[in-house]
Amino acid sequence: MNQTQKFLFLSIAVLFVLACNAVVGTPSAPVPTEQPVQEEAPTPMPTQTPRPQPTDIPTEVPDLAATEQADEFYTLLETFKEKGYLTTTEGEITTLAPFEEEWAQIGWFQWWEYDVTTAAEFLFKARFNWVSATSSPDPSGCGVIFGLQESGDYYSVFLDNRRIFFYMFRKTLYSVGKTSGKGTTSFDNPAESDFVLAVSNKKAYVSVDGDVTVYTLSEDQTTAGNFALSLLSGTNKDYGTRCTATDMVVWSAR
Repeated sequence: MNQTQKFLFLSIAVLFVLACNAVVGTPSAPVPTEQPVQEEAPTPMPTQTPRPQPTDIPTEVPDLAATEQADEFYTLLETFKEKGYLTTTEGEITTLAPFEEEWAQIGWFQWWEYDVTTAAEFLFKARFNWVSATSSPDPSGCGVIFGLQESGDYYSVFLDNRRIFFYMFRKTLYSVGKTSGKGTTSFDNPAESDFVLAVSNKKAYVSVDGDVTVYTLSEDQTTAGNFALSLLSGTNKDYGTRCTATDMVVWSAR
């Protein structure tokens, strides 16, 4: 199953513990990370909302700004390899067109797929900006879907004003607890952050403004697959939650 949009309701229900290698963190109500969700029938994306498309980094960099951006990204790759987050820096690099969407249904998220498929080892970077129409929203923010399969299985990560939310979906949604690092954030509304996600050898490294939290992923669920940007809404008011993502680059190992 490979839809361009999907909705999930974060319901109040019994805690589900990930039965594989991921460790569930300490519950902290009322955040939805420890809650399972039920999948609703997919709703097609409105035709007036075009799906964002990736654009390849040009072989010949046209100006100084682009050159500096490329140099910064390669430095990021090298740094993550030196820290052991990645095993190689050899791979394919794709820049993604800027993303901006809003969504006003509290406790739900949806996603927009890019025409990108990542390997099991990859890195994604972006500048996230998000804002909610209420001053005290429920958990909300920009997010990423990766390892999306035809079966509907996937992983997802959301950056909220107070913490990182990490999920694995396999027939139901499970919370993936952190292995090390804080996993917490401290942002106002609106908020902005430099976000990096690196995945390698069944581990995920989420960097928020340089502060890294590590997660251990399931041994029997692939991290390779389709890639999407996502938005978790924290309020029903007005436009709900709005997410803008810029300076987006995806690197996928060969």
